[in-house]
Amino acid sequence: MTGRFITFEGGEGAGKSTQIKRLAHSLEAAGKTVLLTREPGGSPGAEEIRTLVVTGAPDRWDAVTEALLIFAARRDHVERVIKSALARGEWVLCDRFTDSTAAYQGAAHGLGREWVRRLAGEVLGDFEPDLTLVLDLPVETGVARATARGGADRFERMGPAFHGALRQAFLDIAAEEPDRCAVIDADGSVERVADAVRAVVAQRLPESGLAAAHPDRRDASDGG
Repeated sequence: MTGRFITFEGGEGAGKSTQIKRLAHSLEAAGKTVLLTREPGGSPGAEEIRTLVVTGAPDRWDAVTEALLIFAARRDHVERVIKSALARGEWVLCDRFTDSTAAYQGAAHGLGREWVRRLAGEVLGDFEPDLTLVLDLPVETGVARATARGGADRFERMGPAFHGALRQAFLDIAAEEPDRCAVIDADGSVERVADAVRAVVAQRLPESGLAAAHPDRRDASDGG
């Protein structure tokens, strides 16, 4: 039995790390074996590359070098971790994937999303997620959340124009690939966003065994 591959995308401070754990818990309660992973990273070699990418000054790498580093990490991650987990029937939930490269390096850093897509084709072939959840919220809210966490990485320290381009890029990707992508309004309580994520997964991937509404909550509209 083949598992399913779900990716979480969005700008800084969108709450991906929190929501990916919430979905993992729901899927495990439905009897699925779940692997949580992230990009850049997810395998020992990819984690070493991650350190190069996310640390240092904002201008440490130009866009091409940055994209090549990320795809080197992605190739290792997919071949050594993700494909084998899917073959075992596991549900793989990944914090960022190729759409992030298309948005960050392709759109916000000016390489062009088509350039990133061509590179993805060379590195990954036709491998892509079964479902991509784009967590969307206003730039100011996301940056404020990211700043409040402390220890901002080099991407979080980039300016408002960069983050605005990033948000629009994710929305454009979702609009162009509606069969794969779903946009989730992330400007709300953790519980309300988790319910929205759960509902989309239940609808798009009914084999998940999830119900559209959380059984332990009366109504997500009550603010959680």
